[in-house]
Amino acid sequence: MIIIVEEPKHAAAIEALLDASFGPDRFNKTAYRLRDGVDSIPALNLVAIEHDEHGHEIVVGTIRYWPILVGGTTPTLLLGPIAVAAHLQGSGLGSKLIRMSLNKAVALGHKSVILVGDAPYYERFGFSRALTLGMQMPGPVDMNRLLGLELVDGALSGVAGMIGQAPKADALGRPMAVPATMAANLAGDTSVPFSFLFSRTATERVWTDRVRTDWFWRGGLQAGAA
Repeated sequence: MIIIVEEPKHAAAIEALLDASFGPDRFNKTAYRLRDGVDSIPALNLVAIEHDEHGHEIVVGTIRYWPILVGGTTPTLLLGPIAVAAHLQGSGLGSKLIRMSLNKAVALGHKSVILVGDAPYYERFGFSRALTLGMQMPGPVDMNRLLGLELVDGALSGVAGMIGQAPKADALGRPMAVPATMAANLAGDTSVPFSFLFSRTATERVWTDRVRTDWFWRGGLQAGAA
């Protein structure tokens, strides 16, 4: 298995996976209103790929991110949807997609992420309901499932108001410049150290000397690693 940045050729397979995971009713959810007519963020959209006996690609996992605004002024990211093929449920692939994409979001200078999901699952990545208490969604949502994560300390402090679509000018959340070494790594140069690792525990961040092949990168991102 490999995990790569989503490409246009994966679109149909991703939609099929989302249909199998959530059904067509997913389009009626409030979170989809925030995505409707808005381009997702290509650099953060990942797919997990297996190959059949003929070498054909099979999309077995997907995660996407979208630009949004809180209170009309604060840019942030909306995580979702994320889906994993039925035969890989419980394998750790979902966690891997989340950690990898959050690492990329940090590297690209994004400051925060919100999502609608189950707190007991997403708390392991540092998401918290406490960070979204002043926010509202533009439609019905179980507000206990509206969770936030700060990629930069204090990024969501005092942030409140209605969550809405971001204009195209904010499509990347106005990220900071990426250091040359990290930019090269994100482009696929495995000789460049990928030194920022998103911790397995809450939002602890550690700078290390590990290279891209270490930790969850080990072994070409084999399935089953948590």
